[in-house]
Amino acid sequence: MSTSQPPVPEGPPRTVEVPAPAAEAHPPAAGVPPTAAGVPPQPVPVDAPGSADGHPAPPEDPSSAPAGRPPMSLSPSRASDFMQCPLLYRFRVIDRLPEKPSEAATRGTLVHAVLERLFDAPAAERTPPRAKSLVPGQWERLLESRPELGELFAQDEGGERLARWMSEAEALVERWFSLEDPTRLEPAERELFVETELESGLRLRGVIDRVDVAPTGEVRIVDYKTGKAPRPEYSEGALFQMKFYALVIWRLKGVVPRRLQLVYLGSGEVLTYDPVAADLERVERRLLALWDAIMRATESGDWRPRPTKLCGWCDHQAVCPEFGGTPPVYPLPVVPAG
Repeated sequence: MSTSQPPVPEGPPRTVEVPAPAAEAHPPAAGVPPTAAGVPPQPVPVDAPGSADGHPAPPEDPSSAPAGRPPMSLSPSRASDFMQCPLLYRFRVIDRLPEKPSEAATRGTLVHAVLERLFDAPAAERTPPRAKSLVPGQWERLLESRPELGELFAQDEGGERLARWMSEAEALVERWFSLEDPTRLEPAERELFVETELESGLRLRGVIDRVDVAPTGEVRIVDYKTGKAPRPEYSEGALFQMKFYALVIWRLKGVVPRRLQLVYLGSGEVLTYDPVAADLERVERRLLALWDAIMRATESGDWRPRPTKLCGWCDHQAVCPEFGGTPPVYPLPVVPAG
């Protein structure tokens, strides 16, 4: 990644720092390989769809491939899908069942696009009015690339819902300026696609909102969230995605990112965490165990639903056994047990 435009240290935002566990006080050296032993994956608390992060699927993500193909790689979103509900993972990755766009997720995509494009302007011009002025144009670009999003406001004859929705997006963009000062930032990367293959053969990939590189070389990974910050007991789940990205950067560049930063525009908070190598080794072991579970389910065709309160937002209730539905015929060959 380029370091030609290092960020100038910014003023302190309103932050909630997550301390590292005491067991990590003396982490192993960065070059120590992870153990081969897996650890059972645990469910990762995730926000309801109303606070979707707005990320597009990474290039060649298995969820964007034709239906009926086995999983080929893992992204943070798909890993969270499997931990939330294995059947949801199957519907999205293997069956490729369609899902309706939501206003909240689409608003997240729009806000991400605006914050990315704002850095095209000279530093002195990165102001709230300039950022808000980008919203209509980025919405038009989004509609051009994804015409199906127009269905969201198809019944809004007077345009009131669309106007309110656009105002909400503008408010989220404006709130960002109370958390970070873009006039003092020069990101090394924006919307950075990253991919690496672990020694096990597992391919990890994802899209990072922003990468800052300090003049001294320290790396900060930043992700924007249009929802509200999680309660403290759910902070580990919220950081799973960021540790995933940190692991990929570590394996690609040999550098453990100095800071992971989640910027919650919905509640006006910043969640930060400073990882160490031991953190990322644990994440790697967890992902290997998770991938083993995904491969077993792929071969057996046994994708069991895991009911949670998030089921109420799921588009696939009609084909889910928990709601009296029948899943589509499994499109992959099944390997008999034993």
